Amino acid sequence: MTFRPALLALCLAAFPAQADDISLQVNTIIEKELRAWAADPALVSAVAAAGSAHAALDQTQIDSLDQVWQAEIGAAVQPTIAPILTHPVSLALKARVTASKGRIGEVFVMDSRGLTVAMSGATSDYWQGDEAKFQQTFPLGASAVHIGTVEFDESSQTYQVQASFTVTDPTSGAPIGAMTVGLNADMIH
Repeated sequence: MTFRPALLALCLAAFPAQADDISLQVNTIIEKELRAWAADPALVSAVAAAGSAHAALDQTQIDSLDQVWQAEIGAAVQPTIAPILTHPVSLALKARVTASKGRIGEVFVMDSRGLTVAMSGATSDYWQGDEAKFQQTFPLGASAVHIGTVEFDESSQTYQVQASFTVTDPTSGAPIGAMTVGLNADMIH
């Protein structure tokens, strides 16, 4: 095989354009579809209630809750995970994922502390506050969006991109949490 620097440079130059293209497409999906999901009154109520309930937690308590959550993954009994997974808002998110026919792989919602409030399927951790999906949305305001890189998702056997954005109070417009949606990269148009 012959090394062709010009061809390599051309290929590398094309990748940022593809990343920009998918970002534009993902932003369109967020604005045309997903922000409406985040404005559902039941979801807003759940996020606001969780934010109030978790407001006094310190980082040590959050870390402890996250460790308990992670220990429950795959366990027969999940006293921390089960109430969130079976919450009506989680069941509604799961129905949206199912209705998407593979276009969406997962959805989860975080409160103002980055703790999981609702989810279409169990997340690997309870606290998202140390991750870009939270740090690049909620703290940056109502219009903040974070689009992750396209990665292979083992559970769905598809390439996905996580689209995250701030969830707001519809009355005040104030940030109250964040939502992350895993989109099947092959089905983004």
